[in-house]
Amino acid sequence: MGLFSFTQELAMDLGTANTIIISDGKIVVDEPSVVALDSHTNKMIAVGEKAKLMYEKAGSAIRVIRPLRDGVIADFNACEQMMRGLIKMVHKGNRLFAPPSLRMVIGVPSGSTEVELRAVRDSAEHANGRDVYLIYEPMAAAIGIGLDVEAPEGNMIVDIGGGTTEIAVISLGGIVSNNSIKMAGDDFTADIQEYMSRQHNIKVSERMAERIKIHVGAALSELDEAPEDYTVYGPNRITALPMEVPVCYQEIAHCLEKSIAKIETAVLNALENTPPELYADIVKNGIYLTGGGALLRGLDKRLTDKINIPFHVAEDPLHCVAKGTGIALKNVDNYSFLIKS
Repeated sequence: MGLFSFTQELAMDLGTANTIIISDGKIVVDEPSVVALDSHTNKMIAVGEKAKLMYEKAGSAIRVIRPLRDGVIADFNACEQMMRGLIKMVHKGNRLFAPPSLRMVIGVPSGSTEVELRAVRDSAEHANGRDVYLIYEPMAAAIGIGLDVEAPEGNMIVDIGGGTTEIAVISLGGIVSNNSIKMAGDDFTADIQEYMSRQHNIKVSERMAERIKIHVGAALSELDEAPEDYTVYGPNRITALPMEVPVCYQEIAHCLEKSIAKIETAVLNALENTPPELYADIVKNGIYLTGGGALLRGLDKRLTDKINIPFHVAEDPLHCVAKGTGIALKNVDNYSFLIKS
């Protein structure tokens, strides 16, 4: 693919929280899935990190949108504009030429309906995609970790993203048993917002709750390496006077308890539907945790203790799906599990 090639190949992990684009085997775009539009003309003002800085801060003239909710497209027009903006970032140094037509592989949740798959495909085609292939995220995550997905051996992936948790057992290039639940990073953030309001009478924004999750988020109330308390500033819910509240990881572990229990139940359900031969492989190989949710402190230990199968956090959990999508792009003709439009 030279400079004058009219087809460019891109792999995209279109996530609820972040969108990652890979070109020529390298991550070229890693931005939040946020777009800012002019309220009157509907034209794009900013995308990615620049748009996220405006999130929950813009006036009525600017609409700042997260186009994906629960792993699916909630705002079709905004998603299309966001994809165009992010793809433009890939060839921003190449302004002399018209943008090339694209051959794309995009990661989608394994529980997607036909309508949801069609929405992703249409958005990609409107953003200049000519050949669009879709790959289920757990399959992409398994490839990204470095597993041989076409081997006659069972591997289990738990991919905790922003909008969905994808649980899948993979063998012989197919998903044998899967469970996709709408319980993931965004729900943890909402739990923290609700807890701070109820317990401390302090109003916190979605972004502040996310910062709390990153600094002191935990799945266990006893950790070997405890993070320092995080100080939260905000208005009192009743008096509107400013407040300063230190938050410790034990509190957050307590407030995330119910949500994490739902993920445990979903993993057990997926294991229940797994054929015994593959189950034996999974017990031997362990279960792999990927996605941003895998970074929650103590989550692997909690799941290992609960389910009695070792859980391993992947080496680079945030980028596993994107890396796997990039590898799938190079092997489009060899991988039979890619969904072609």
